[in-house]
Amino acid sequence: MILTSFRHPGLGSAVGARISDTELVDLSPLTPDGTAGFSAMRRLLRATEGRPTFTVAELDGLPRVRIEDVVVEPVVPDPTKVVAAPVNYRDHQEEMAEDYGIEALGVFLKAPSSVLGHGGVVQLPYTDRRFDQEGELAAVIGRTARFVPVDEALNVVAGYTCCLDITMRGGEDRSTRKSFDTFTPVGPYLVTADEIDDVSKLQLRTTVNGTLRQDTDIADLIWDVPRLVSYASSVMTLYPGDIVTTGTPAGIGQIGDGDVVSVDIDQVGMLSVSVSARGAVACPTRGAQRGPKPPSEVTPVRRRDHE
Repeated sequence: MILTSFRHPGLGSAVGARISDTELVDLSPLTPDGTAGFSAMRRLLRATEGRPTFTVAELDGLPRVRIEDVVVEPVVPDPTKVVAAPVNYRDHQEEMAEDYGIEALGVFLKAPSSVLGHGGVVQLPYTDRRFDQEGELAAVIGRTARFVPVDEALNVVAGYTCCLDITMRGGEDRSTRKSFDTFTPVGPYLVTADEIDDVSKLQLRTTVNGTLRQDTDIADLIWDVPRLVSYASSVMTLYPGDIVTTGTPAGIGQIGDGDVVSVDIDQVGMLSVSVSARGAVACPTRGAQRGPKPPSEVTPVRRRDHE
C-alpha cells in the first residue's frame, strides 16, 4: 500500500492510503485509541504489527478525501528517533575526502523534531554557514526490534520513504549540524515493504532547481538496508515509526534561499521542499573552518554502468 500522513480540516491529523492520483482513504478509524499522544501513522503501525496493508473489503465504507484538500505531514510526524548512516557510499566518502566510512563510524541520531513534510520549507538558521542537500532512501520501522539478525532485519521494516538530510558543514557534532528544525524532510509516502520486490534495485536521483545533482543505485550502499537495520538494533531498541536513513551518495552541494530541492526514488515517490533563509542570524559556534571539507563544486553525476 501507499500510505501518507496528512492534515484535513474535517479530520485533523490522520493517516491515509492512496487509492488513486486524486483520492485517499482515511485509515484513522482502524487505529486504536489506546496510544494517546501518538500520531495516526504510529498507531497504525502498532495496530498492524508493522504490516499496514488492507483488502478492498476492509477499506470499503471508510471516509474518502481528495488529495488536493489535504496538507501532507512528515510520513511519521513523531518518530521516537531518526537513525542516520554517515558515509555509506564510497563515492561520497571520496568526494568528502573522508578517512572512514560507516564501518568505522557506526550510526548517529538526528532530532525527531527535525522532520518536515513534502512541500514544506527548510529554514536555514544562519547567514554565515554552508548548508548542503543530501538525498537518501529511508526505512520506516514497523515493530519493536532489538538485536535483529541481518537475515531477519527486513521483517521489521514497514516500508520505505524518501528523505533529505539537510546538513550544515563544519566541525560541530553531526547530530548538531543535522538536527535543526526542518532539516529532515521525509515523505510524501510510506510505500509498504510488500510493494518493493528488491530494495537494492531502486534508483535515487536528487535535483536542485531542476538540475540533477545525485544519481545512484541503492545497490551501491556500503551497508545495505538489512545490515544497517540489524546494526542499529544492536545499539538501541527500534520502535514502530522510527526512521532509519541510509546515507547519501556523491553529489552533495550547497543550497540557499529560494532553492527547490527534490529527491526521487523509483517505486517510492518524489519528495520536494523549498529553502528559506528568512530570519537567519549569525552562527554562535565556531566550527565553520573545521571538519571534512566538501568540494567547492558539485561532484559530476557518474554514468551508471548499465547505461
